[in-house]
Amino acid sequence: MEIKISRKVETKIADFYKSKDKKALLITGARQVGKTYIVDNTWKEHFKSIVRINFIETPDAVELFNKAKNSSDLLLRISAISKSKLIPDETLIFLDEVQECKEIVTAIKFLVEEGSYKYVLSGSLLGVELKDIRSVPVGYMDTIEMYPMDFEEFIRANGIPDTVIESVHTAYENATPVDEIIHNKLMDLFNLYLIVGGMPAVVKKYLETNNIREVVKEQNSIVRAYKRDIAKYDPEEKLYINDIFELIPSELNAKNKRFILKELNQNFKFSRFRNSFLWLKNAGVALPTHIASEPVVPLKLSKSSNLFKLFLSDVGLLSSMFMNDIQLKILNGDLNINYGSIYENVVAQELQAHGFELYYFNSKKQGELDFLIELDGSVLPIEVKSGKDYRKHAALNNVMSNHEYNIEQAIVLQNDNVQIDDKIKYLPVYMIMFIQRSELNDDLIYRIDLSDLK
Repeated sequence: MEIKISRKVETKIADFYKSKDKKALLITGARQVGKTYIVDNTWKEHFKSIVRINFIETPDAVELFNKAKNSSDLLLRISAISKSKLIPDETLIFLDEVQECKEIVTAIKFLVEEGSYKYVLSGSLLGVELKDIRSVPVGYMDTIEMYPMDFEEFIRANGIPDTVIESVHTAYENATPVDEIIHNKLMDLFNLYLIVGGMPAVVKKYLETNNIREVVKEQNSIVRAYKRDIAKYDPEEKLYINDIFELIPSELNAKNKRFILKELNQNFKFSRFRNSFLWLKNAGVALPTHIASEPVVPLKLSKSSNLFKLFLSDVGLLSSMFMNDIQLKILNGDLNINYGSIYENVVAQELQAHGFELYYFNSKKQGELDFLIELDGSVLPIEVKSGKDYRKHAALNNVMSNHEYNIEQAIVLQNDNVQIDDKIKYLPVYMIMFIQRSELNDDLIYRIDLSDLK
């Protein structure tokens, strides 16, 4: 039986399919996060047919967009190469690997205006190759950013039912302990997530085989694909993209986890490496977490661009890049592993997937906090502890006692059950899946009474 992996983003894609608005949808994200897979598994409920154009598999298709005179001409050309019939209002046109087609930005505007079909665009390295794709005039395209599967999606794929997740969410909301059996099982799944990560193809491989060796082979294949992208992009520029990429595990394993440029070259300054870091960020491969000099809103005002930690977009890929059979050691609970860097990587990618900007805090007088985020208008410090001494956090105590910051609450993510100590919540690390912004789920209708002016 084929394993189908469900993603939260499916709801947003379904809303786009049902919408009557004349817009295209751009699905962005790093390579192998499941962009093509999600389109292939959602269109059938909404359309009678789909037309796929993959600009890597069909390079001649690029000429369709380069030479077309208008939307009618372009649709004629699309129908000529399509194996499916174009049915107005009932056909989805899926343009994949659009980074290979520079004319797509201009062409999609006219296709959307014509209005006969729905259009989904997707591709890898969009932040690198098609920097202008986001400059499409407002109103012609919506954008969805996809990430690796987060922890909630991962445990659902492993068979955890909604009722269990809802009970854990209730414990999170009420700050009450989780049932001990459930807590232990979720910690087991969290340790598994450290190894498997959230790349859909890797998760699928695990669910099919339960074989960690097969999982690592799939991860290594993805890492090689990233390196091919790097080599393809950087034959002449001589940037340090690959060097930086390969250094991420060791830098995270260092004591302060901050990326140290001298590991690349003793004599170069940040400006020399800037484009290399930007490539990794824009490609969705790495997650820079910048220092904020003050834990006050808005954090962006005290951000330093030159001081940062660099996490990988997926913790499974990070584990696969470590040596010495780290997967077996994690499964055996080996205490000699530096779990701190791996735990922090999970937290970074989860916060990123939930739409948070990533910051940390470091002060000579007060110490260092692992993460700072802005939640509902306030700063929320988050400490990540992988050991038993999780109540030792001098820096957090210093920041919480500083009245100038006026921080009302902090979270320590750790391995034990829920506990509360004044303003500090000690939460199981898997509860990172619930730290999200508040959203308006219902329509908010507001009108001003102007009758007095009439």
